[in-house]
Amino acid sequence: MKRLTLCSALLLVLTGCATTGDLEETRRQLDQVNRQASTRLNEVESKLSNEKLLEMVSQLEAMKAEVAKLRGDVEVLNYNLQTTQKRQNDLYNDLDGRLGHLENSGAKPAAAPHGDASAAADGGAATSPDYDKALNLLRARDFAKAADALRSFIEQNPQAPQVAEATYWLGVSHTALRQYDAAIDIHRRFVEQFPDHHFAPEALRNIGNCQRDLGQMDQAKTTYKRLIKLYPKSDSAQKARQQLAKM
Repeated sequence: MKRLTLCSALLLVLTGCATTGDLEETRRQLDQVNRQASTRLNEVESKLSNEKLLEMVSQLEAMKAEVAKLRGDVEVLNYNLQTTQKRQNDLYNDLDGRLGHLENSGAKPAAAPHGDASAAADGGAATSPDYDKALNLLRARDFAKAADALRSFIEQNPQAPQVAEATYWLGVSHTALRQYDAAIDIHRRFVEQFPDHHFAPEALRNIGNCQRDLGQMDQAKTTYKRLIKLYPKSDSAQKARQQLAKM
């Protein structure tokens, strides 16, 4: 009995030792699997992180490009605005200067330096109430109403001595309203009908300016050159030379 008891005890001990070894091996394998899984997981996370980072960098570059484009657009808009404001101010200053002598001379149009018959008559006749009204609208910079008043005056008084000058101011009114095609057509007819009028050089310059503002640079250059050729000593020709130098 004692011997059987000892064998049983020894078997239990051996069995217990074998089970513990298997458990340790299993734990070792599990630890290895866990380490491999952890390493793999870190690699996946790192890859995902890098891809996300690259995506964010790509988005950032796209945003920078968009911001740069917007800044360029803003600069172009600011330049166009400043250019438009300058041209509008130049037009207003010219308008004030040309209308100023009418106020100083009792609202009579200026005489023509070239001595043509129509302009001479224009300088020697008093203006009509309708024409005075149109000029007052010009002074007030109400160009839309001024254009209507001038057109009405011309249609109702085709033989009036002020028709030539009224036609010029009608073109100026359309220019101020940025109705450049209409202004070009009116000024062109004015120059054809009254080539010796004192406003003829400026009418040609206005045509060139309107063509320039419409982006018709070649036509504008041709008009400026024609102005210089026809009226070389005029102030308008000098301004046309300056404009050509900038184009």
